[in-house]
Amino acid sequence: MTVPISIDASDRTPIYAQLERGIRVAIATGRLRPGDQLPTVRQLAVDLRVNANTVARVYVTLEREGVLVTQRGVGTFIADSVPKSAHAGHRERRLHAHIDRFLTDSAALGYSPREAVKELTRRLKEGEN
Repeated sequence: MTVPISIDASDRTPIYAQLERGIRVAIATGRLRPGDQLPTVRQLAVDLRVNANTVARVYVTLEREGVLVTQRGVGTFIADSVPKSAHAGHRERRLHAHIDRFLTDSAALGYSPREAVKELTRRLKEGEN
């Protein structure tokens, strides 16, 4: 079982953050779906060439947030439903903050908002295949 996640050793983002983001992106784009089983901590650590404690930390964090579910002796799976914050307004504010950050980071890389959205749309379609 391979997970559609990669770690970039040249990226200054901490490995655990890259791994957590990679899992979240794979879920958001449909490359990982509810009920999909993830590799064991050790197997993913070997596959990505990272410390097993780093993978375990990410799995525990995502499990606490309701993104993953671990069944003892069986494995770790993508949760059946993505948890929603109790208050819709809070969710919307957080989404707007993420969008603002996405557009700001894209502009810093030299992309117009239209180009950034076009690439985002392409990535979403890529995940559907």
